[in-house]
Amino acid sequence: MGKVAILTDSNSGITQAESKELGIFVEPMPFYIDEKVYYEDIDLTQEQFYEMLTKGGEITTSMPITGKLMDTWNSILEDYDELVYIPMSSGLSSSCATAKMLAEDFDGRVVVVDNQRISVTQKLSALEAKKLADIGKSAQEICDALMEVKSLSTIYITVDTLEYLKKGGRLTPAVAAIGSLLKIKPVLSIYGEKLDKYSMARTMKAAKQTMIEALKKDMKNVIKTENLDDVIISIAHTQNQEAAEKFREELLEEFPGKEIWIDPLSLSVSCHIGPGALACTVTKKLIDID
Repeated sequence: MGKVAILTDSNSGITQAESKELGIFVEPMPFYIDEKVYYEDIDLTQEQFYEMLTKGGEITTSMPITGKLMDTWNSILEDYDELVYIPMSSGLSSSCATAKMLAEDFDGRVVVVDNQRISVTQKLSALEAKKLADIGKSAQEICDALMEVKSLSTIYITVDTLEYLKKGGRLTPAVAAIGSLLKIKPVLSIYGEKLDKYSMARTMKAAKQTMIEALKKDMKNVIKTENLDDVIISIAHTQNQEAAEKFREELLEEFPGKEIWIDPLSLSVSCHIGPGALACTVTKKLIDID
C-alpha cells in the first residue's frame, strides 16, 4: 500500500508548529502588505498582521505562487507515493483551479480536493484526510470520501466593524455608513462557494443568538441529524479569544456536553472582516479523529 501525504494551506489555521505535530503539511499563504510579500506564520504572525491591518496597511491576499507550490509537491513526493492537497474553497480563491491544472502534470500522484472549505472546516478536512491515510486509504479514496460530505458544512460570521467589508468592496459605502451609525452587526454565512449576508442584528448578543439558531437549523435541515455525535461544532475568531470562550459557554447551553474547538480565523478571511469577529460552524463528521 502506497504512502499518502496530506497537504493543506495556512487558510486552514493549522500553524507550522501544529503541522509537525499532526503530520500534515501546510503551504503558507502569501500576503502583500503595502506591496511587500509576507508568508502566513513564516514571517507574518497573527499579531503583526492585525497591527498592520488596524493601522490601515494595504493588504491583499494572493494564491500560493505556482512554482513554489510545485516545489512543495515535488519535495513531499520524494518520501510519499501520493499526495492529497486540500486548498481553500474554490469559491473564495482561484488557487484551487490552478492547483487542479498543475496536478495534471503529476501522473495521478497529486489529487486536489475541491470540497469548498475554509478555516476550521478546512482544518477538519485535513485531520480527517490524515486519519483516512493512516488507515491505508489511497489519495483518490480520501478525495472521494471528503467530496461525499462536501455540502454538509456551514459557517456563520458576525463582524465587530463594517469598515473592512466596506474597504474590500463587500458593502456599499452608504450601507456601511448607515450600519456603523446604527451599530448594526451583520451575520454572514459561508455555505459552499459563497460568502453571503445571512441576516442583520442590532447587538453582538443578538448576532450570536442568530448564529446559534442557524446552527441548530442546519443540523436538522442541511446535515439531517439530531445526534450531536454526527457533527463537529467549532468557533473561529479574529483577535477575540476571550469573546470566543464566552461564546463557547453559550453554545454549550444549546449543545450540552459537546466538545467545541476554538481557533483563530485564517488571515485571508480576517483581512476582509477585521478584528473582533466571531464565527461558528457545524460540519458532518466523516470519521472519528480523536
